[in-house]
Amino acid sequence: MTSSSMLVERLKSRLGPHKVYSDEAITLLYAREPSGLRGVAPYAVVFPESTEEVSFIVREAYRAETPLYLHGSGSSLSGSAVPLEEGIVVSFERMSSIRELSVVDGFVEAEAGVRLGELNDVLAAKGYMFPVDPASASVATVGGAVNTGAGGLRGAKYGTMRDWVLGVEAVLPDEHGTVLRLGCRLVKCRQGYDLTRLIVGSEGTLAAVTAAVLRITPLPEHVVVAAAFYERLEDLVEASVELRERGLQPLMLEFMDEPSVRAAAVMVKASGGGLEARGHLLLVALETCREAAAERLESLASMLKTSGAHSVYTAISMKEAEERGLLALRRAMYPSHVKLSWERKGVGALVYVEDIAVPPSKLLDAVRGIRQLASHYGFDLMLGGHIGDGNLHPIVAFNPRDRGEAERALSFFEDVMRLAVKLGGTVSAEHGIGVLKREGLRMELEEKGAAKALELMAKIKSVFDPKNILNPHKIVAPSSAGRREWGGGFGAWGVEGAH
Repeated sequence: MTSSSMLVERLKSRLGPHKVYSDEAITLLYAREPSGLRGVAPYAVVFPESTEEVSFIVREAYRAETPLYLHGSGSSLSGSAVPLEEGIVVSFERMSSIRELSVVDGFVEAEAGVRLGELNDVLAAKGYMFPVDPASASVATVGGAVNTGAGGLRGAKYGTMRDWVLGVEAVLPDEHGTVLRLGCRLVKCRQGYDLTRLIVGSEGTLAAVTAAVLRITPLPEHVVVAAAFYERLEDLVEASVELRERGLQPLMLEFMDEPSVRAAAVMVKASGGGLEARGHLLLVALETCREAAAERLESLASMLKTSGAHSVYTAISMKEAEERGLLALRRAMYPSHVKLSWERKGVGALVYVEDIAVPPSKLLDAVRGIRQLASHYGFDLMLGGHIGDGNLHPIVAFNPRDRGEAERALSFFEDVMRLAVKLGGTVSAEHGIGVLKREGLRMELEEKGAAKALELMAKIKSVFDPKNILNPHKIVAPSSAGRREWGGGFGAWGVEGAH
């Protein structure tokens, strides 16, 4: 019996066969991401139900020197959760309890498998919310959001996970499976080096997060929403800048270019709803008090029309916005791209969502540069994102089996990252580094004169994980890794003959 088989049997013996599955029909489901990235099938998928069980799993894997891959909902888009070597996937979906909630103290402690949408349903009953809301919030988990440092639609006002995590419970990959509880249930908390913040965004490479203490905030008293459509994308970008210049801080400030709007409109209308959508979409939501809502909405609509919008749809509340379908187009952006791409290129075409961010003052330069790159490489571009915080999501589709097209796609992605760095931005705003952006991270740090940071990251990794068993080969690429290996994502997409 191999060491891996012995490990799987030890896990089954201690946890029970109903928590450990080695059937390939199941394990393969945990070896891929929505982006199309796929890795190798793990030896087994384990479903712990307590921190003590996670500690046991980590301790046994440490002794067997077997890689562990931590899994939330699998909605990552950068390869963070894809197994690159045979190992064990640890799924936290059965650890889904809310341990403690205190409105007075302003926090909630939730286990790693709690879904953000379900968490907010509980908080809403108390008049509160957890404001980080990735597009996948209905399935995204607390642990996954902590590991990726997730952002979302409300990022323009509320930031990302690093701004809302007060503490974590995590298991270290050592001979004891040490359980570490970091941070506080307080906004002000000094405990030497900020290890909590270090784990947020570490993509499961440093410790296995089993629970998190999260800040919560009252629900907005009232929200007004406007969806404006523009003929010129430049006018839309300038309108978003003007909102900032006027001192407004939108709850949401989202956009989609015309091809994205066209594709999403087909899907939304097919489901029985939608607007008469034509042109580029700017979606704005502003917090206000109920007494000033009508006046605030009228002023917003007037500003959008003056800035060049040919049509503006408004809603006096978030409920009305949902009923009128003002948010439906933005939510349909990614699935509509997948549907359209599969119709054009066949089932299996990959729809990759880039994730750069630039200073809001450089948005127009970024949009123009991205469109020029797409034209240069011969791709039909769809562009959208969280324009309020400069986070852009260029989207192109390609056939991973077509070597030439895959090469052009990778070159396009690299040049988009290069453009972001040139404009003073970053190669990854909220999707993480994973495998797809390891060389992009290197590029960004070298451009900023901070290449030494890669060495520091590697040393931090070795301190937390001396046997390199937690999500190995992610974030920090070895110096020998080229873009045509896992570090560049080419082999990760499974191109024939490429890996």
